[in-house]
Amino acid sequence: MKRIDDKGWSPYLAGALAGIVMILSVWIAGKYFGASTTFVRSAGMIEKIFSAECVEKMDYFIKKVPKFEWQWMFVFGIFMGSLISSTTSRSFKCKAVPDMWEDRFGPGKMKRAGVAVIGGMVAMFGARLAGG
Repeated sequence: MKRIDDKGWSPYLAGALAGIVMILSVWIAGKYFGASTTFVRSAGMIEKIFSAECVEKMDYFIKKVPKFEWQWMFVFGIFMGSLISSTTSRSFKCKAVPDMWEDRFGPGKMKRAGVAVIGGMVAMFGARLAGG
């Protein structure tokens, strides 16, 4: 449950700021927000360490060479921005099981991790299927 003393950012303010950044991104750089391609390219960069020949033969990586670029920096910026906003609002907590999850499903870390991994896989599949 959300506590009264929780000082997190207003979702309306955060949403408005994200909208402004999206408009500026399209207007200035001609690029839309996106993160799923970054994860695929990062996997390609990691795989390249172990088997460069395999990655170089994949059709996807022939078209989109795995490398650090604006989109990778965007994802890194999401991480850094969330870290900065949570520390400045004093709402940062390093917890394996959030309070809401624990209230509903119990304190099990493995159950939480399993559901998070499966949810991430479903979300990533849907994003890649939709082309972004």
